[in-house]
Amino acid sequence: MEHTIHQGRNVKRFREMLGIKQEALALDLGDDWNQKKVSLLEQKEIIEDPLLKRISEVLKIPVEAFQNFDEEQAVNIISNTFDNGSFLNTGHTPTFNVNPIEEIKKLHEEKMELYERMLKEKDEMMVRLERLIERK
Repeated sequence: MEHTIHQGRNVKRFREMLGIKQEALALDLGDDWNQKKVSLLEQKEIIEDPLLKRISEVLKIPVEAFQNFDEEQAVNIISNTFDNGSFLNTGHTPTFNVNPIEEIKKLHEEKMELYERMLKEKDEMMVRLERLIERK
């Protein structure tokens, strides 16, 4: 049985890991996008290369991550690496590169700042609208 990579599910996984809602991704993808369209995209097994490249740019995650991440493989690697909660004696110590995680955190913080600015602008606009209504 051949196992295929589900690119849409991978987009969803990485989007959720970054703490980004479908609406926010749709906003970043452009005017012709909305939450429903992102939801449908995440159900697609294969995503067209130009669109996958655009999503990669928006989420700042390599295209290859969406094309190659296989949850089943990851689970197999993890279950073969751990035995009763301890590392198997493989003769080497695993090393973890922290930089990608730090980069993702930094990007997430930048997005949060942007959304906070957008919320503040919305609140200011509401105050101006309320003042206009009061004058009439």
